[in-house]
Amino acid sequence: CSGSRSIPSGLHHKSLSERGSDKCLNVSVLDLSNNYLDNLPAGLFRDMSNLTRLTLHNNSLTGMDRDLFQGLGSLQNLDLSLNGLSTVPLGLLDEVQGLRWLSLAGNRLHGLERAAFEPLANLQHLELGQNPWECDCNLRDFKHWMEWLLYRGGCLVDAVECTLPKDLRGRDIRGVPVEMFNYCLQLEDENGAGGGGASRSGTGGGPGSPPWEEAPGDCVRARYRPVSVRRAIGTVVIAGVVCGIVCIMMVAAAAYGCIYASLMAKYQRELKKRQPLMGDGEADGEEREEKQISSVA
Repeated sequence: CSGSRSIPSGLHHKSLSERGSDKCLNVSVLDLSNNYLDNLPAGLFRDMSNLTRLTLHNNSLTGMDRDLFQGLGSLQNLDLSLNGLSTVPLGLLDEVQGLRWLSLAGNRLHGLERAAFEPLANLQHLELGQNPWECDCNLRDFKHWMEWLLYRGGCLVDAVECTLPKDLRGRDIRGVPVEMFNYCLQLEDENGAGGGGASRSGTGGGPGSPPWEEAPGDCVRARYRPVSVRRAIGTVVIAGVVCGIVCIMMVAAAAYGCIYASLMAKYQRELKKRQPLMGDGEADGEEREEKQISSVA
């Protein structure tokens, strides 16, 4: 089992445990896809420290022990697609922080906890499609983590289409405005008041801290911008341009009004100056007529 090779399909997990401690310690690629594996014991891959790729595609896994991947510090590619997983337990991915490619597509995932995925600082590709996602408060913090992942750059995440609620069915949760989750804060406040300040699900901060302040390391330095924030910035820019154009038009109208008023005032002054001269001419004409009448008489 030395070097890079693929374990043949059909290998039972019990035989893997027995052989792994003897012959397969140096294997770098392990393919257990297309089997009927429904349970894998904790620490099964503990002695395979050189493993870089593990494929558990198309099995019957419905749950995993949080210590299943213990000792796989070199793992870079993990395929858990087409199983029956309904959750990813906290701590499961703590031992595989160097993971670059992860697939959870085609499972029964309704929601995920952000804290379970925060150790994956080097993740480059994430597949989450074909799951019955419920886009409610339980998925809000994971949505924030995905948006931070995309904002950081260099990571590809496929569509996370909502199944519930009905008004969001078929929509990618990344395109759902963050304001639609504001009611979650109200629910948390109510639950905190009634339950003595219960901790938030899937987060590591205090009950009032925003999601980006709960993430360690790079999450604090590289604050993400949700889709709704980017749209709001675009709206502000457009509104500013429109207001600027309106202001320029108002200034131009005011300048035109001032120029017109000054021209009219000048015209009125000149008109007033001409009126006395016209009056003197009329008086001279009357005196001449009187003289002509007197001379005739």
